[in-house]
Amino acid sequence: MATAFSGSRENELWRRLGEVNDPELDESITEMGFVELAAVADDGGVQVEFRLPTYWCSPNFAFLMLDGLCKALDQLSWSPAYRVKLHDHMFAEEVNRGIEGGKAFGEIFGELAGDLDLAGLRETFAMKAFKRRQEAVLRGLRQHGLTDREILGMDLPAYDVARFEPGEAAKQKPRYRSALLERFPDRRADEPVFVTWEGQPIPAHALSAHLAELRGVRINMEFNGALCRGLKQTRYKELDVIDGEPTLVDFIMDRVPARAAPTA
Repeated sequence: MATAFSGSRENELWRRLGEVNDPELDESITEMGFVELAAVADDGGVQVEFRLPTYWCSPNFAFLMLDGLCKALDQLSWSPAYRVKLHDHMFAEEVNRGIEGGKAFGEIFGELAGDLDLAGLRETFAMKAFKRRQEAVLRGLRQHGLTDREILGMDLPAYDVARFEPGEAAKQKPRYRSALLERFPDRRADEPVFVTWEGQPIPAHALSAHLAELRGVRINMEFNGALCRGLKQTRYKELDVIDGEPTLVDFIMDRVPARAAPTA
């Protein structure tokens, strides 16, 4: 019974960690291989150890990920004491000491934080995630044969009943819905689902141009993701290339297709 209880807690722990995204890439830190250890002790305490691709990864990115990780641990059902440790980073000591003490970014880094607008940085990353998720769903709906006018006329009830085969559109469908309602919490169910980040409607005749802009955002994020995976693989010699993930060679050769999620 105790083993089953411990296993249930470990499953919940990994599920929560999987909900934490690299803020720049909008990809799970567990899928990126950043979480080295996540364990539940006999007394219910939790230990998480974390590594980034390089020694010099931006400290604000590191802090945002670790801050998100701590918020995820705060949501665990049994409210455990926990310890989070960042390894092999130029500011690991400051980050670990600050996170353990519950300090804010500016308190941890002092003068190093300078005039950094952390809220503005979060919004920039949220905008990129919004656009990347939206592009995947829009492409998926086009591939299903819907006209641009039908797509852009969808409201939330119509959106919710739309179905996709396993792939990137299916993966991003609930994530785009979440991003939309986080961005526009007062949005009515009968209002269009697909709008710009600023909340403006997208005319049917402009959808192709809009998708071209979104594609640029996605390609940039996927390139950075490939770079991070490659750097981590080179640094630690332990991360296998995942089938279907673009590599740096794919970008150099301009052969990156629309990204497909693994089938269930």
